[in-house]
Amino acid sequence: MSVLDKLEPNKVFRYFEQLCAIPHGSRNTKAVSDWCVAFARERGLEHYQDDFHNVIIIQEATPGYEAGEPIILQGHLDMVCEKEPGCSKDMEREGLDLAVEDGFVFARETTLGGDDGIAAAMALAILDDASIPHPRLEVVLTTEEEIGMLGAAALDVSPLRGCQLLNLDSEAEGVFTVGCAGGSLTKCTLPVHREPFAGETLRLTVSGLTGGHSGAEIHQGRANAALLLGRLLRAIAAVTELRLVTASGGAKDNAIPVAAEAVVTVADGAAARAALTALAEQLKKEYRVTDPALEAAVTETDAAELSMDGDSTRRALCFLTCVPNGVQEMSREIPGLVQTSLNLGILETGAGEVSAAFCVRSSVASQKEMLHDRLRCLTEALGGTVDISGDYPAWEYRPDSALRERMTEVFRKQYGHEPKVEAIHAGVECGLLCGKLPDLDCVSIGPDLEEIHTPRERMSIASVQRVWEFVLEVLKQSR
Repeated sequence: MSVLDKLEPNKVFRYFEQLCAIPHGSRNTKAVSDWCVAFARERGLEHYQDDFHNVIIIQEATPGYEAGEPIILQGHLDMVCEKEPGCSKDMEREGLDLAVEDGFVFARETTLGGDDGIAAAMALAILDDASIPHPRLEVVLTTEEEIGMLGAAALDVSPLRGCQLLNLDSEAEGVFTVGCAGGSLTKCTLPVHREPFAGETLRLTVSGLTGGHSGAEIHQGRANAALLLGRLLRAIAAVTELRLVTASGGAKDNAIPVAAEAVVTVADGAAARAALTALAEQLKKEYRVTDPALEAAVTETDAAELSMDGDSTRRALCFLTCVPNGVQEMSREIPGLVQTSLNLGILETGAGEVSAAFCVRSSVASQKEMLHDRLRCLTEALGGTVDISGDYPAWEYRPDSALRERMTEVFRKQYGHEPKVEAIHAGVECGLLCGKLPDLDCVSIGPDLEEIHTPRERMSIASVQRVWEFVLEVLKQSR
């Protein structure tokens, strides 16, 4: 039974609901990509699909618009899959449970994927309506954006003629994004050795954190569960001999971890519990504004494998204590803009290693390399290795933009005031696409989306309606 069938614009929400019924987390995009291809094939539209499951759909200009510059409509098909503690949904195999409340669409107990399912929904709704006037449309739907823009990096742009790109991957109505940070996925790995250690085995947990997008919310000062776990481990190691068994936290490099846990074996369980309790109270005070539901706990458990030896434990705790995280530099040119940051998003333990995956971001290429070097220096000094993947460039501001001027004129007439034009710290695929298409003129917009990359994500229905009307008018004015 449809949940969104009474919402307007009807076709936009119809396609959004169909998309949400298809699991489409990063690295799980074949089904949703095939769905887009089937849409194009059924309508006889020119289309392309590659091995990364990127999709390009082309529709020629409507009558009277043949002389207009082609416009590229662009977004991404993958979503960040996060869910509330205790949620049993298998997001690899099950669709989302959509709901409508107080003027918002959301998914029960999980992320919604409005970032960036709404782009695909709007693009398909335009392609499916012959009454909408437009120049040649080139719809580009990429994959793996949320894990390093891997789809855009692999995209073959040879079918594209357009030099103007409207990206639908922003989350604040009324904001024209015209620049963004570059970034990478940087994984640091420490080898570990294991040996028997006699003592009491405990499970330490950090939970209840606020989390959020590692670009859009990194400046909010929210706690990172993996880093707090490191502080707790150090506090316990200061009062009793400790051996680390496992440590884990976070699921996405571009989401601030909301929970983490470690299994340890300690010589003195009572001292360990007292140290954790004392630091937990201090952490609650430190983060009472940003993370009011923060909890840290310790319980007895059994170790499923041998403890790490003393040297491996020391190196792992040193890494979690000393590794840089969060905002590193603010822009000196654009007030309030984060220039350089990193986020420890995934902490994992294997039989012979501990690894930490970071989302590194900067609008200044040399500072991005500086963070790569810092991570290399620390990790290599501790006997580990660093792997960098998904490296993408920053999207630099374009002083002269015909697309931005046309959009500003339409916005002024529709909204009665000027749009906000800004650069952002989060990543947008425009930077990669500008590198592939010289002289590409890009602007990114979108409806209001709240708390993306968290189970609290929700999308404003009224905002979708207004942004839809805005996009249609921009197309109409693009003769």
